[in-house]
Amino acid sequence: MSVDATTVRRIAHLARIAVADAEVDHLKGELNAILAFVEQLSEVNVNGVEPMTSVTPMIMKKRVDKITDGGIADDIVRNAPATEDHYFVVPKVVE
Repeated sequence: MSVDATTVRRIAHLARIAVADAEVDHLKGELNAILAFVEQLSEVNVNGVEPMTSVTPMIMKKRVDKITDGGIADDIVRNAPATEDHYFVVPKVVE
């Protein structure tokens, strides 16, 4: 796959990046180099290679998935001007 100047300008527009006309050729070369490298990676035979989460073998730490209120509801609403049953009380807004 190859990137042309029109595609570079479109990518810059979508990314909301201001690109001067003088920079378009340089960016075209950079993007084409990146795409060429990705094409090289697709040629590598990865059959039988297990996916990795880290370069060193480790077991991921897991916690019990249980629902709690955090146990600190009093601390959270302590500085609120008005509370009721661990909820913030705010003035009613009617338009």
